[in-house]
Amino acid sequence: MTSHETDDSTLTAEAEVVRITQELIGIDTSNYGDGSGPGERKAAEYVMQELTEVGLDPVLLESEPGRASVVVRIEGEDSDRGALAVHGHLDVVPANAEDWQVDPFAAEIKDGCVWGRGAVDMKDMDAMILSCVREFARTGAKPARDLVVGFFADEEAGGVKGSHWLVDNHPELFEGVTEAISEVGGYSVTFDNKSGDQQRAYLLQTAEKGIAWLRLHARGRAGHGSVPNDDNAVVRLAEAIARIDAHTWPGEYIASVQQLLDGVSDLSGTAYTPDDLDGVLRHLGGARGFVEGTLRDTSNFTMLDAGYKHNVIPQSASASLDCRFLPGHEDDLMATIRELAGEHVEVEVLHHDIALEAPFDAPLVDAMKRALLSQDPQAAILPYCLSGGTDNKALKKLGITGYGFAPLQLPADLDFAPMFHGIDERVPVESLKFGARVLREFLQHC
Repeated sequence: MTSHETDDSTLTAEAEVVRITQELIGIDTSNYGDGSGPGERKAAEYVMQELTEVGLDPVLLESEPGRASVVVRIEGEDSDRGALAVHGHLDVVPANAEDWQVDPFAAEIKDGCVWGRGAVDMKDMDAMILSCVREFARTGAKPARDLVVGFFADEEAGGVKGSHWLVDNHPELFEGVTEAISEVGGYSVTFDNKSGDQQRAYLLQTAEKGIAWLRLHARGRAGHGSVPNDDNAVVRLAEAIARIDAHTWPGEYIASVQQLLDGVSDLSGTAYTPDDLDGVLRHLGGARGFVEGTLRDTSNFTMLDAGYKHNVIPQSASASLDCRFLPGHEDDLMATIRELAGEHVEVEVLHHDIALEAPFDAPLVDAMKRALLSQDPQAAILPYCLSGGTDNKALKKLGITGYGFAPLQLPADLDFAPMFHGIDERVPVESLKFGARVLREFLQHC
């Protein structure tokens, strides 16, 4: 055989998904956020090859040299229905190899898992999408409706050079699309139910917080380090940081969060109150952090920059602040940050994006449920809100309703969610195969 496609045993998505995951991880697409990374072009060319090999006609577009995205439209059984966007991103956050047990770009299979940067965020889902699309093309089967399949650049820096650029410059690619699926939802958590049995629940992402990446700039009077200075920019910045860090953001449960908490409570028999969520949250395992981040708005400092010599008081100092806000909270969050920063600190908005909220009671969600239950009949399925953001934000500008659905049945003891942007990122081989089966079923009947 001269190609992996010539063996009939590789015609299914399940048979190809591990190979494609490994090959994608092996392409370093680290996004440093400053334009210094390798870009997505090599990965985009790989995707183009996988698609054209099975007779599809994708397009590759660059927002600037090296920052490449791929889009292909696939005809469905009923082209009169609104089309579905199925999308992933090709870039990954950087990885320091010294921190990992394995080479983060070697895509090694170890302990039943594929290891590497992007294994969960989100080259696993990219591989599921690719493998399902290849199966449709090679077998002649059609999805239930037209698909617009996208592999985007730059998601890890807000999608400015990827999904947002495509939406702003090539909206025709998404003509007729009404709904979309992408990361980060459809994965399982396992806990003891009220009968004492192991209960698996899949979390479907129906909402995500908005983004405000801010830069605080404090101004002061430069001077000699030995001379008292009441206008010290470093001190002004430090005081602003302390005020913002000490601020308690008020709690609020949006619909998806309330439904998740109620669902876990009902399944587990664990009661909760607004002042005591620990018992319910404990059942979510590693996903607890994602959920805790959706109980209120958040603000976290991530970088500092001040001074250039030990004995010189600088005239400016800056700090980077990552804020995430719930739907409807943006104006209040920005007003609060500016008030807490104080009169001597300027608040600059580096990147902003919207919060999203979609209904759990919807035909597309019903199709997700059916696909999951076809492979795991005893499972429960619950909505949740993502504390981070996805490329669905860009598609919303075109009126497209987005969900997170990257289906994975996970071992109960795998601390999955903390591996997003973490070290030793990995995804079980069997979870990939499960995801390919579920996604294939979903696209066939959505």
